Amino acid sequence: MTQDKNLLTEKEKDIVINSIKEGKTIPKEYLYKLSKDDDDEDVFLFWNGRNEEVTNAVLPFHSIEHIDEPRKEKIVKVSQEILFDTDNRGRQIKGWTNKLIWGDNKLILSSLANGPLRKEIEEQGGIKLIYIDPPFAVGADFGFDVKIGNDEVSKKQTVLEEIAYRDTWGRGISSYLSMMYERLKLIHDLLAADGSIYVHCDWRVNSAMRIIMEDIFGVSNLGAEIIWQRTGGHHLATKGYDVMTDTILWFYKKSNYIYNQAYQKLSKTELDLKFPYIEKETGRRYNHQKLEQSSNVYSKGEKRIIEGKEVTTNLGWRWTQETFNIRLKENPYLIYWTDKGKPRYKTYADEYEGRKIGNLWNDVEAIASGSSERLDYPTQKPKALLERIIKTSSNEGDIVADFFCGSGTTAAVAEKLGRKWIVADLGRFAIHTTRKRMIKVQRELKEEGKNFRSFEILNLGKYERRYFLDVNTNLSEEDQEKQMKMKQEQYISLILEGYKAKRISGFLTLHGQKADRLVYVGPLDFPVTKSVIQDILEECVEKTITKVDVLGFEFEMGLIPYIEQELSEYGVNLIMKNIPREVFDKRAVQKGQVKFYDVAYLEVKPHLKGRTVKVELKDFVTKYTQDDLVEIEQSMRKGSDKVVIENGQIIKISKDKDDIISQEILTNNWYDWIDYWAVDFDYESKKEMVKINGNDEKVWTGNYIFENEWQTFRSKKNNNLEFKSAEHTYPEKGNYKIAVRVVDILGNDTLQVVEIKI
Repeated sequence: MTQDKNLLTEKEKDIVINSIKEGKTIPKEYLYKLSKDDDDEDVFLFWNGRNEEVTNAVLPFHSIEHIDEPRKEKIVKVSQEILFDTDNRGRQIKGWTNKLIWGDNKLILSSLANGPLRKEIEEQGGIKLIYIDPPFAVGADFGFDVKIGNDEVSKKQTVLEEIAYRDTWGRGISSYLSMMYERLKLIHDLLAADGSIYVHCDWRVNSAMRIIMEDIFGVSNLGAEIIWQRTGGHHLATKGYDVMTDTILWFYKKSNYIYNQAYQKLSKTELDLKFPYIEKETGRRYNHQKLEQSSNVYSKGEKRIIEGKEVTTNLGWRWTQETFNIRLKENPYLIYWTDKGKPRYKTYADEYEGRKIGNLWNDVEAIASGSSERLDYPTQKPKALLERIIKTSSNEGDIVADFFCGSGTTAAVAEKLGRKWIVADLGRFAIHTTRKRMIKVQRELKEEGKNFRSFEILNLGKYERRYFLDVNTNLSEEDQEKQMKMKQEQYISLILEGYKAKRISGFLTLHGQKADRLVYVGPLDFPVTKSVIQDILEECVEKTITKVDVLGFEFEMGLIPYIEQELSEYGVNLIMKNIPREVFDKRAVQKGQVKFYDVAYLEVKPHLKGRTVKVELKDFVTKYTQDDLVEIEQSMRKGSDKVVIENGQIIKISKDKDDIISQEILTNNWYDWIDYWAVDFDYESKKEMVKINGNDEKVWTGNYIFENEWQTFRSKKNNNLEFKSAEHTYPEKGNYKIAVRVVDILGNDTLQVVEIKI
């Protein structure tokens, strides 16, 4: 490397060396010069924490639910194949299953870019369009409101969402840029050669976002900086200007990008009254008066026309306006000459596509508060906005993706426009909102006689937990297991720390103690089983232990009813709690924000008649706690009220003018908690198979895919639920397992399996 004017001078080198010796910060202007080569660009983007390396983890995707088509009122299976209705309504399109993925989008993007699913994506032509609306508000709150009767309770964002989004701003814009930079580099790798990306942001990050996208995609690949006027202004600013716009940055990967010109269309009445003529080359429109002012109008033989007047042309022909209109429809193209003598062509309004869309979008309104489109999701964007983007930068059959999907607008619009889709989100409630929305879209398309695609809900399951524990997920399954054994003690200590319990010894099954309760930590990779519970109970009897908390990521189906039967015999107070994913984040543990929730109880009853069954939902019990009642009561003002969630109850707390507090329980019935439930009538009919470590051969995970054959859920228009499913008829006698999935109003998922004999 040769010396040039951009590299450090001798004096600057001395400054750097002395700074290092004295433990001082090296001046920022020297950092670039230290690493610059002669052929480097003159400008280098740097921020505190920038890292060129990106995650290359490949984690297998687990299919946790498969939704083939909207529910049928009567379900019949023959030879394991579902029969479609015999009417002319829409059908499921085979060949590609759309994907709704729950988890950290960094790991999702890495696994898509580097894993076996990439081959499947590229066989479909690759991802042609990615739209993302990442969080960009400092201190943003991604909670949501849940309606309970005439009251509303605020569901707080999970700790994972808070840390991933709000706490990302802890070190300022630099930490946000680091988070987005890695994800955008993975997106660039994943995007098809003729693909585009649209990034939605606001005034707080649009300048920084544009710079890092130029760094990744190239300055010359900036398609447009689109300004979306989302509001007319509400005079909210007390001093200064109302913020009325967002920015949407459009970049393409290469110069052969897909682009379908969009037009802003006027109504037929507007066109006829205002602009009957269009200049074909430029798209400019003219009315009669402007046309006359701009030039002389000619058709065959130089016929001059003036609106409302009878005119003699220089050929001696006379025309009335009525006659002119008749002739114009017969010959829609008129030739006129500019002042410089150049010909221009104009055509009648019927052939007008609209005004070409530029980078100022002031014709797409935000969703009105009373709109039927509104899902009350905090970051929801209007369908019209996504329709324009998807139509412009993709074609029918293309794959469209969104890795901050929120309420699922991208997936809903893509499905209706005949595109395939992959969408993902970190938030459990976002995934559930999108699931309900896409089922509704399927139903609408089916009723309209239009075809639709099935979709599956995926996550990264136990392999994500292994990654969090620093197990090398690129190793063989056998080597991963060896690493797991070595890290077993580290894992148990980590879970106990998150649970605020201390480590104990001298027990065969138990690992810790919290107050007067002992604690068992379930395995990282497998469910807590009946045999494990049996071992715990036997040790409790032997050592006269009466209180135990069992922590687990998963629990064997039917475990709660089994425990209830066994507890009376053993006299042990046994409580099962879910281990949250947040336990792997040191920041969440250090802040004491990790909460372990009791496993919900679900009771279902099958009603048999011959080979036909109906499933009834009988009971649901949750112990979910979100709020600290004492803290809230102390912080409330006189004359105020607040709705909170505590120990499986939604409670309205009121403080009157005399500082007296009263409580009202809003969840009077168990079904007030339920937002959605679905049935798989033959749960073990489809094994879950995944590809591991780049092998084409699939292996069985030991789990089964939940085939969503019937479902009911609350919506904004209809808050009612059904409590009995449609009938299902089995093809032959035998033993079957029915799985019922319930999602509560907070987005938490519970699965129960019952066995029947036909």
